[in-house]
Amino acid sequence: MSMAENIARVQEQMRAACRRAGRQPESVQLMAVSKMQPPERIVEAQAAGLRLFGENRVQEFAEKQPVLAAGILFGEASFHLIGPLQSNKVARAAQLFDAIDTIDSLRLAERLNHAAAAANKSLPVLLEIKLSEETSKHGLPPESAELTALLERASDWTHLQIRGLMTVPPYSENLEEVRPYFRRLRVLRDALAQRYPHVALDQLSMGMSHDFSVAIEEGSTCARIGTAIFGARPPL
Repeated sequence: MSMAENIARVQEQMRAACRRAGRQPESVQLMAVSKMQPPERIVEAQAAGLRLFGENRVQEFAEKQPVLAAGILFGEASFHLIGPLQSNKVARAAQLFDAIDTIDSLRLAERLNHAAAAANKSLPVLLEIKLSEETSKHGLPPESAELTALLERASDWTHLQIRGLMTVPPYSENLEEVRPYFRRLRVLRDALAQRYPHVALDQLSMGMSHDFSVAIEEGSTCARIGTAIFGARPPL
């Protein structure tokens, strides 16, 4: 199938999940996960109507920029960092990205706030929550003192805007095994929103190509879709 056909199919699946959950389709954004995709494919995706993109690595996105700058309307496209952010890449990330979706420590928030100030911009961010025991997963434990400190100090981040939470659950072909992780993030968000009414926690970034329908049923506001749009990633 063409990319445009893939996008149309994903969008219909998203609408169907919204209908099952009694939600409005416009309450969920479609993020095209363009990591490891050549820049020409990102330009093609924008031409097919997509406006929100997720990249995993700072350097990879920086290398794509010359081609993107020549072929994409940056004013009409938004690029989020959705992979782990290393401390030595914070300044460059603040310059390159429109949002950072993987804040997983107080120290990272502090560094990113300083970097955003130096770049003279205000960065929307998501707090990454770790809900599984997998060592490969990143994020703040939901009951951690560090998560509490981040939210209590939200007003200190003059150049960061905390917008919500994100998580990556364990992979499972059985979607009912994944559903509890999405539900836990929504319940956690609701509890934190009550406890910290001064912090905007309206966004829940959860769900990927194989499980986004369940994530939407459980409250996702942003589905991160890669393979279902672009096809299998090119080999390394």
